[in-house]
Amino acid sequence: MSDVNFSPLWLSFKTAAIATIIVFIIGVLLARLMARNSFHGKSIIESVILLPLVLPPTVVGFGLLYLFGKNGFLGQILKNWFDFQVVFSWYAVIIAAVVVSFPLMYQSAAAAFKHYDPTIENAAYTMGASKWKVFWTISFPLAWPGLLAGLVLSFARALGEFGATLMLAGYIPNVTDTIPLAIYFAVESGNMDMAKFWVLIIVLVGFSAILWLNWWSKRNMMRYSERRKE
Repeated sequence: MSDVNFSPLWLSFKTAAIATIIVFIIGVLLARLMARNSFHGKSIIESVILLPLVLPPTVVGFGLLYLFGKNGFLGQILKNWFDFQVVFSWYAVIIAAVVVSFPLMYQSAAAAFKHYDPTIENAAYTMGASKWKVFWTISFPLAWPGLLAGLVLSFARALGEFGATLMLAGYIPNVTDTIPLAIYFAVESGNMDMAKFWVLIIVLVGFSAILWLNWWSKRNMMRYSERRKE
């Protein structure tokens, strides 16, 4: 194992971190908007957002390939306007990670914003507070436990993405070789020691994320119970 190339580790963490930041910002804003508004077609929009949760990753990857391929709608726009190709690039890895992890962030954020009493926000509005001030000083802090859960789950999902990444980005050493892809191709080449090494790494990371999230949730519940007793 002295010849281990740690490029998959660095690439996976970098991709997961960037994807998580993107899905956190968009997911929180979109969930806040959807949680406090009712309109025709809302259930359809939410179904589309959550669709990657129930579809096989290869199907999601095929859809992305259809959109960003050289003959795809978005692919042609990027090629003709910016002379840029997404397929088989590191950006394809990020896009795949964002798409598959976004439903987890949105679902957690939507549940978090629906969990607390909206009259707290309404009271702030009656006192003249702006929407942004209410969001940052009331909505966001109250929803933070659920948002953090979505953040951790989204990071873990982005880190472990395989099917959509393989379809859209392919396997290019030092460019798109994330840990899941490194495991798959290590097994394909018969290098079981290398595959075991990467499996151990990603299992430890995933287990640590879930363990920390459970510990943090229990600690917050204890604090909440103590405050109610006071």
